[in-house]
Amino acid sequence: MALSKERKQQIIKEFAIKEGDTGSADVQIAILTAEINDLNAHLAKHPHDYSSKRGLLIKVGTRRSLSKYLKNDNPERYAALIAKLGLRR
Repeated sequence: MALSKERKQQIIKEFAIKEGDTGSADVQIAILTAEINDLNAHLAKHPHDYSSKRGLLIKVGTRRSLSKYLKNDNPERYAALIAKLGLRR
């Protein structure tokens, strides 16, 4: 369930803090959110795909850790990112 190269580049361009930014917490959270949404759609059709379910839980945990880091490091950027992604925190 990997993102296509074009879609990933679009997400990076949209959430990058500066030119060439691919590793900031904002970008990583946005990419993980897109992957999580894709996996949720896949699991709605294939509820017994336990490998994908495990991957989804790992991605959710990683996103939670990055979100927690961003919230402590820069609360303004965190709030803006959560609003832009439509997450409920």
